[in-house]
Amino acid sequence: MDLGTDKKAFQINLDAKKYGTFAEIGAGQEVARRFFHVGGAAGTVAKTMSAYDMTFSDAIYGSAQRYVSRDRLQTMLDHEYSLLIERLDKKLGGVRTFFVFADTVAARSFKQHNESHGWLGVRFQNEPRGEPSQIVIHVRMLDEANVDQQEALGIIGVNLLYGAFFHAQPEKLIASLQENLAPNRMQVDLIKFSGPAYANVDNRLMSLQLVSQGLTDAVIFTADGEMVQAADILYKKAILVERGSFRPVTYATNDMLNGARTAFLKQSGVAEADLVVLMEMTLENLLAEGQLNHADFLARVDILGALGRTVIISKFGESFRLASYLSRYTSRMIGLVMGVPSLLEIFDEKYYLNLEGGILEALGRMFKSGLKLYVYPMIDEQTEELVTARTLEVAPNLRSLYRYLIENEFIQEITDYNPDYLRIHPPETLAKLQSGDAGWESTVPPEVTRMIKERQFFGYRVAAANQAAV
Repeated sequence: MDLGTDKKAFQINLDAKKYGTFAEIGAGQEVARRFFHVGGAAGTVAKTMSAYDMTFSDAIYGSAQRYVSRDRLQTMLDHEYSLLIERLDKKLGGVRTFFVFADTVAARSFKQHNESHGWLGVRFQNEPRGEPSQIVIHVRMLDEANVDQQEALGIIGVNLLYGAFFHAQPEKLIASLQENLAPNRMQVDLIKFSGPAYANVDNRLMSLQLVSQGLTDAVIFTADGEMVQAADILYKKAILVERGSFRPVTYATNDMLNGARTAFLKQSGVAEADLVVLMEMTLENLLAEGQLNHADFLARVDILGALGRTVIISKFGESFRLASYLSRYTSRMIGLVMGVPSLLEIFDEKYYLNLEGGILEALGRMFKSGLKLYVYPMIDEQTEELVTARTLEVAPNLRSLYRYLIENEFIQEITDYNPDYLRIHPPETLAKLQSGDAGWESTVPPEVTRMIKERQFFGYRVAAANQAAV
């Protein structure tokens, strides 16, 4: 049963060990207010402050390019925690566990209606004079009214503090972040745990938890495994996304992306530096075997990271939902990379029965911002003929619509490809590596082969001939 927000704040206030600072910028001092409201805050709150004026903020925390940013939040946590230790450690450090809660938020105002979002963080000790641990989150505030956003911010701030103090398991903390909040009021699209309390936590798995527990629609992390906020990496960029399972990455996977990239750069006219390439896995894909397999997920991510890829995990089963998400951050060209089988699925009307406008609504939403599909050809196993985006046969009632999209270049053929790779199918590669058939190695880049063998990814079995030699 969820514990009410006021009860959580009061329980923290009753804890004689916890003592700290609240520093909040934007949307009032809604988190600190909760602790004063329930009573007993004198034993918990050492200081509260809000440096709204930029001159004051810069004088305290230093200048900043952006005031609602991860960097600004980190500076606030660093500064306030240092002050706590400097001023109170000698007096209380042996009996108290210090903490700092900070947030920097852009809430809805009467002048502007930009996207409302914020960064929240807590740095805390688990024991007196212990090394601190830290949790940072990014939130999107979805309420229309400023007063409602303030209320929601206060609730999630208390949830974050309570979780840091009383939920030792990060998964439980994540599940608790939206307690006492109605659906669709707040999204948490980034979380990072660090410090001794979370020494064994893999933040990529925590990112996956945000999606699987319904706190956000998508998360993104870079090749080095660092989780990033979508706007920081996608804002005003051209975007190319390859959707797949990547189990494993094959020569065909890379060939498809390279061919699409060549066409995309030529057609869009953007510089390479202004292009973001994403490898997307959906939650549906990760749940294909009935439950989330963390080792399998990390194997895919490790391989993509080794290849220098940025990964997005989403709950967008339908491509038009992914398109809507990406267009939130950019007005530049967006391309989705896929094979002919995936294109056929897009033109299967059964996937749109829940939409009033059916397939017309789905395609309208997908292509409204000029998005393009880049389609990798395939060999028809029965006829041995090449099937491309232009030669693909769709249902008779959709042919005119399909031809319109082809002729207006919303659907593009990938023409720069290696014919030898068209017969590579990842499910067959996976079956071979799991059965001990060494033939899989000829379908996979050398660096991927090495990682699979060294780390025993995907249920890899040593080839029978090698076992006999041993």
